[in-house]
Amino acid sequence: MTGRGVDEQVDSESAETPRRRRGLASRVVIDTRPLRYAAFRRLWLSGIVTILGSQLTTVAVPKQIYDLTGSSGYVGLASLFGLVPLVVFGLWGGAVADAVDRRKLMLVTSVGIALTSVLLWAQAAVGNSSVWVIFGLLALQQAFAAVNMPARSASVPRLVPAEMLPAANALSSTVMQLGAVVGPLLAGVLIPVLGLPVLYLLDAVALSAVLWAVLRMPPLPPLGETPSRAGLRDVLAGFRYLATQGVLLASFLADIIAMVFGSPRALFPEMAQSLFGDPPGGGSALGWLYGAIPLGALAFGLVSGWVSRISRHGVGLTAAVCAWGLAMVGFGLAPTLPLAVLCLAIAGAADFVSMVFRGSMLQEAATDEMRGRMQGVFIVVVAGGPRLADVLHGAAGAAVGPSVASAGGGVLVIVFMLLSAACLPAFVRYRAATAD
Repeated sequence: MTGRGVDEQVDSESAETPRRRRGLASRVVIDTRPLRYAAFRRLWLSGIVTILGSQLTTVAVPKQIYDLTGSSGYVGLASLFGLVPLVVFGLWGGAVADAVDRRKLMLVTSVGIALTSVLLWAQAAVGNSSVWVIFGLLALQQAFAAVNMPARSASVPRLVPAEMLPAANALSSTVMQLGAVVGPLLAGVLIPVLGLPVLYLLDAVALSAVLWAVLRMPPLPPLGETPSRAGLRDVLAGFRYLATQGVLLASFLADIIAMVFGSPRALFPEMAQSLFGDPPGGGSALGWLYGAIPLGALAFGLVSGWVSRISRHGVGLTAAVCAWGLAMVGFGLAPTLPLAVLCLAIAGAADFVSMVFRGSMLQEAATDEMRGRMQGVFIVVVAGGPRLADVLHGAAGAAVGPSVASAGGGVLVIVFMLLSAACLPAFVRYRAATAD
């Protein structure tokens, strides 16, 4: 071999090495291919701003209520005022999303959310002393949000190719977790500097990003020849459709199992104080317990490039829910705070995978004519599961102690998930379209 031939081979190998490295990185780092599509990219970018804004309101509402009443009971009551509109209008909003242009529906409901944020700012700025005014505005805002969310989620399959749905959901879920981590921290910094009322106003301003993104989206009218009319009959038709879709039913069941039996957040205050050394007034341990799951999900989301290359969504969802349960067993048995936080972070990573596969199955397996209604049911499941878990874990913690309640809940998650997989083999066999 001549010297020139050796040089050419070295140059070729040197050029190939960066390609291999880029290929490896693309399979590990979060998959950004859906951002090539302008409409989805704008919607995703606007989500970064609006999720941070919504977290400011999420912190401001309970803070203002507690400042007015000095009662955690009233703070807890706010969850009920938020839950009922989410359930009622989530189901109806899904039917509306199947009956009208989803772009127009997102515009109307985003304006409604922004206006209620402005009203929340106004009542706080003038020194409102009635907690019921806050409850009423919160319920109104959640009603708008409950109609908005099915339309937004059901629009994604019209904005990106089917094989990129897992990657699109991974991007959206990562932004949600980023907001869950950064938003409350930002609120804590801004309240002493700007005052609590300004947080509501910042949320309203942030919603202008969504209006910009939605205005630049293409029209998204119903595709069916006979679109629904968003009445009670159409809502019930959604449930009849769901009853015939074993894969979708199983995906909802998986989420219910994980959230109801394996979400011990109601036990965090007791565990932080009795097991991990927080003083009676609260301390850093409680903050770590609440922040560990979104931190784990966010960290895992940044290295989730491989998720979009898995077609066995049924197997992936089953494994993710079982991993969540196993992590909760570890959390319940953890003797130290760092180990407990690590277990919760692992649970957050498993929940991220579960969200991506579950969301992709829901968007792909359902027909476009039913996607809005299926997303409405999904909102009810997501909103109701953790609240039911609070009741069950609170009662179990009082009866057998928080550690046993947490670990036992994790065991039940694994048992029920494996039983469900055994009884629903079509769910486990479910495959989705992939790019590779």
